[in-house]
Amino acid sequence: MGLTIHYNLRSASRWPQQAFDLVARLRSPALDLPFERVGDVVELQGAQCNYEQYDRDHPHRWLLIQAGQYLDDPKRQGYSYRVSPTHVIAFSTLPGPGCEEANFGLCRYPAAVEVEDPIRRGRKRPFTTGLGGWRWGSFCKTQYASAADCGGVANFLRCHLAVIKMLDHAQKLGILEHVSDEGGFWEKRDVKALAQEVGQWNEAIAGLAGQLRNWFGDDVTVTT
Repeated sequence: MGLTIHYNLRSASRWPQQAFDLVARLRSPALDLPFERVGDVVELQGAQCNYEQYDRDHPHRWLLIQAGQYLDDPKRQGYSYRVSPTHVIAFSTLPGPGCEEANFGLCRYPAAVEVEDPIRRGRKRPFTTGLGGWRWGSFCKTQYASAADCGGVANFLRCHLAVIKMLDHAQKLGILEHVSDEGGFWEKRDVKALAQEVGQWNEAIAGLAGQLRNWFGDDVTVTT
């Protein structure tokens, strides 16, 4: 529960270096945005991509959890399987207090994996993933950045708009596949509507218009 931004990235890159360069180019603008933290680009392969080998406090754990893809089984209604990547090139950001980390990257996945047959227990069968190329599917919950002890609606707006701005950069790089913004800002670009969506609009936010435009550009609209 809670207002969340879902997003998918995809690249037709053939070589890991090409994917790495794209992720590095996506990270570069993050350094100029009001993120609380921007991590380095990490490259992991094989067993390094398994989040279960890392403890809860490890900086790669949440990134790798999000890097896994859940796929429905077309032959077994109601069943889905987690597919772990075999190659991860990604980085983490922390938009601000109360907000989830926003992770960005590109991954390669196996063409097929062995899964346990839900009908014949104890037996394995091949499952085709269909996850070709370099891709990324992730989400960032920004809702709780609006809590009073985290900075209220001003902090929420900073966090939410920073993630959206990163997706704008991904679109310019040609790697953005899909965005689903539960706050509606991706489509509307209206700060007041976003603040109303989170349920904490205050007319004083209009005073932030100049700072918001400094951070995120003239496409930010503040109406009263």
